[in-house]
Amino acid sequence: MTRTPSLIALLAGLATPALAQDMLPSPEHTATKFQADHFSPYAGRAFPTRVLWGDTHLHTEVSVDAGTMTRLSQEDAYRFARGEEVTTTHGLRAKLSRPLDWLVIADHAEMYGLMPQLLAGNQDILSNPTGKEWHDKLTSGDPQVAFDTAMEIVASLSGDVPPIDNPKATKSAWQEYTALAERYNDPGSFSAIIGFEWTSIGADNIHRNILFRDDADLANMVLPFSQFDSKNPEDLWAYLADYEDRSGGDIMAIAHNGNLSNGRMFATTNFDGSPLDPELAALRARFEKVYEATQIKGDGEAHPMLSPDDEFADFDTWDAANLNGTVAKTPEMLPHEYAREALKLGLEIEQDLGVNPFKVGLIGSTDSHTGMATAEEENFFGKHSGVEPEPNRWEHMVIEAPNPEFTIYGWKQAAGGYAGVWATENTREAIWDAFYRREVYATTGPRMTVRFFGGWDFAPEDAASRLPADIGYAKGVPMGGDLPAARGEGAPTFLTAALKDAYSGNLDRIQIVKGWVNADGTRDEKVYDVSWSGDRAPDANGKLPAVGNTVDVPNATWTNSIGAPELLSYWQDPDFDPALPAFYYARVIEIPTPRWTAYEAKRFGVTMDPEVPMTVQERAYTSPIWYMPKG
Repeated sequence: MTRTPSLIALLAGLATPALAQDMLPSPEHTATKFQADHFSPYAGRAFPTRVLWGDTHLHTEVSVDAGTMTRLSQEDAYRFARGEEVTTTHGLRAKLSRPLDWLVIADHAEMYGLMPQLLAGNQDILSNPTGKEWHDKLTSGDPQVAFDTAMEIVASLSGDVPPIDNPKATKSAWQEYTALAERYNDPGSFSAIIGFEWTSIGADNIHRNILFRDDADLANMVLPFSQFDSKNPEDLWAYLADYEDRSGGDIMAIAHNGNLSNGRMFATTNFDGSPLDPELAALRARFEKVYEATQIKGDGEAHPMLSPDDEFADFDTWDAANLNGTVAKTPEMLPHEYAREALKLGLEIEQDLGVNPFKVGLIGSTDSHTGMATAEEENFFGKHSGVEPEPNRWEHMVIEAPNPEFTIYGWKQAAGGYAGVWATENTREAIWDAFYRREVYATTGPRMTVRFFGGWDFAPEDAASRLPADIGYAKGVPMGGDLPAARGEGAPTFLTAALKDAYSGNLDRIQIVKGWVNADGTRDEKVYDVSWSGDRAPDANGKLPAVGNTVDVPNATWTNSIGAPELLSYWQDPDFDPALPAFYYARVIEIPTPRWTAYEAKRFGVTMDPEVPMTVQERAYTSPIWYMPKG
């Protein structure tokens, strides 16, 4: 009789070989004989064996914009992430299905901590006439006056100077936060990573989330860098470099999803429009190792206009205008907003400048302003606390634009996303290091386990070994890595493995997305189906038929009678040209499941407009693996 390894252990690379029940040593076995004949498959492993789940982009009442609506504190956010039940701003009870492993509370740097101090009547704030006026209106008891004042406060963030500039109050709020992070940081169990968001306020969204590797002692050597210090990301990178020089610590920036930046997130010029500077490109490459590819405000992996042959490219697409709906989107902006095209642009720039400023791994996070990191469809609390789950949330205006065509309604919000991290242990340092080496991946909410390795020596039988991590690290590099120099004439090989989230849908397929730069300088891409469920076969055009759909929309449920609980595959690039730089990443697609709108329609008995989607095919994107020709 043998034992079958668990699927979770297999994907983690921790599977046990089949063990006979009667293999205990007899008394005559010596210690040396026992060690020679029997072994622990877990001994000596130095690679990550467990994916850790978290959110790099959560806001609480400490953020000025969030604090006009939510009353959840930073401590509430930690408690919720750790699996405790909290009461929401509107009095609902909320809890995650499973705790997170780590969290970054990335409250906005601009007037950091203002709202709790303002509402509490902090004398340092009320000594400012604007602060006194805002306090009196917010606490007047008149809901309309309070709402109008809240909107006035949010609008004030678009100026060049802070309406309330109080470094003492900012320092106090920052140090309260870092002290709280120390209290909730529990190495081995839960990591409270210190961070903030630099918010270059304006119509074109080029925000960054800042993550410290360090504890409060070092983080307190600085105050959060805000757009009132500079709206130029080049100055932010200089701030990061200065912090590392002065503190001896480590810090990074994660670029906010760029689909509302109107072409500025991955601009191929300097901030002032001048030709891209090699030193600044290198500074960006030094500090921006990871990119937020998916979140509440839409998905930023690919766009159907940029990837017309990719049937999965049009997913939670927000492409009407910029952040506040004041400037319409034009086609020439799109290549500088989406991750896949940016990765290709990075290869192109590297050929010219010798450095790739867009060499980024991919993650998801929420950008929730509710104090709750909710990314599950059935447990989605939305962007902000102005509207919590209720019958008409789907038609509430999230972004009211001057042109009604660009107004974003509640149903457009995506219930996403999370970041999966392959770290050697659950500590701040290990998680930060995983971000730095880009051994991370994005999901749109489900916690599917995904491995992706590239090398030159993988073989088809490796996908049947049940030990993808053992073989992957031994024979190749993981997601986020660089392929070593080619040996011989062969093409690169890849090993992928995915395990479904126990709470979500089965898996439809695994794809490998390849991007490259041709000899004539044009950028190109191709999506390959490398593993899929069922007995489907690609058609004459190489397209795999759809997996099917079991969603019962009226009852907001589905069956896992289609799809697969796990997929493992070997793949070798059939179109490899050793002279062309390229990248590869894996995309894992689930079968259709109910979208948050379907859950809400059922719970509240409402009928939504026909344009509102009721199903979703959740997905994961791994960080890429890069290939560069010799020389």
